[in-house]
Amino acid sequence: MTAETTSPAPDFTSYAAVGDSFTEGVGDPGPDGAFVGWADRLAVLLADRQPEHAFRYANLAVRGKLLDQIVADQVPRARELSPDLVTFCAGGNDVIRPGTDPDDLAERFEKAVTALTSDVGTVVLTTGFDTRGVPVLKHLRGKVATYNGHVRAIADRYGCPVLDLWSLRSVQDRRAWDADRLHLSAEGHTRVALRAGQILGVEVPADPDEEWPTLPPRTPLDGRRDDIQWAREYLVPWIGRRLRGVSSGDHVSAKRPDLLPL
Repeated sequence: MTAETTSPAPDFTSYAAVGDSFTEGVGDPGPDGAFVGWADRLAVLLADRQPEHAFRYANLAVRGKLLDQIVADQVPRARELSPDLVTFCAGGNDVIRPGTDPDDLAERFEKAVTALTSDVGTVVLTTGFDTRGVPVLKHLRGKVATYNGHVRAIADRYGCPVLDLWSLRSVQDRRAWDADRLHLSAEGHTRVALRAGQILGVEVPADPDEEWPTLPPRTPLDGRRDDIQWAREYLVPWIGRRLRGVSSGDHVSAKRPDLLPL
């Protein structure tokens, strides 16, 4: 399958990534233990189109951040940097919170898009994933879909390319996800980066929709054992943080706050 692209590929020489844990790269640790992630991988694809050290990249994303925090802390910095390209992914942590209104969330999201598009070149907007396969989040599927509809409409109004993660079927495979089932694995991040490159009209080295190798069959008992292990290691601590009002992003700073050469 070939993704639709914007044509022709713009000549990006600078890129700033704005968002939460997804854009920071949680679930995709590099050799030094620092997270890599799809945005860093996209930056490499874009840098390969430029002379050595001519491409500059900043990653402002911080795990656990809500939309208003991203708008307050990261959007002004992205506008100050004024890169050729910004990817803006925000609202996912809000959507999974009980009582959040996706319509109200979208209004605040649009104000940030208005601000970004006034000061930077291309602004790519990102939808949420289809949560049907995530045990804790599958009941939020309709809410995510509503928010995604708003994101696409906002993109239409402002002429923004859309990185549509809902339609990226390859990440429905469990191997695209980290053990916590909330963040992508290294392969999942790679597939998103490839799709992002396609959306921008960049020639990519592999197909993000490539079929996964066939796995040996699993029994219901295997699934139950995995669910119990997952609940013990990840679900219970996650609920505990929520009850204490603690965020995984507390005391975490952006890993790459300045536009630096790759």
